[in-house]
This record gives sequence, C-alpha cells and structure tokens, in this order.
Amino acid sequence: MRKIILAAAVAGAALSLAACSEATEDSASDAVDSAAADTEANADALAAEIDEAADDVSAAAEDATNEIEAEVQDETPSEAAVD
Repeated sequence: MRKIILAAAVAGAALSLAACSEATEDSASDAVDSAAADTEANADALAAEIDEAADDVSAAAEDATNEIEAEVQDETPSEAAVD
C-alpha cells in the first residue's frame, strides 16, 4: 500500500514539473517575442534618425557649396544657389 501511495506521489510530482516546465517555456517564448518586437521598433526609430541626420548633412553641404561659389564668383549665396 505504501509503495502505491509513493508511486502516485512521484507521478503527481512528475506531472507538476512537466506542467511547470511548459509554463516556463511559454514565458521564455513570450519574452523572446517581446524582445524581438522592441528590437524592431528601435531599429525603425534608428533608421528614421539616420535619415533625418543625412538630410541635415546634405542641406549643410549644399549651403556650404553655395557660400563658396558665391565667394568665388562674387555673388550672394542666393544667386549662387540658383546657378
């Protein structure tokens, strides 16, 4: 009788560990999915910042080019921009 109770207790413990392990796997999977979503959102935000910075650099280079051209050709920067 004692062996049957012990066997039932061991079986119950094994089942609870299996269920706990499955819950842990689900939790880990959810954490990975969340981290992937965060990484994607951060990558999108970084891409937008890079595009904005590239536009700023391009505008600054255009302004510098116009100022140099104006100085060389004895024009105003507005006249150089039109050329």
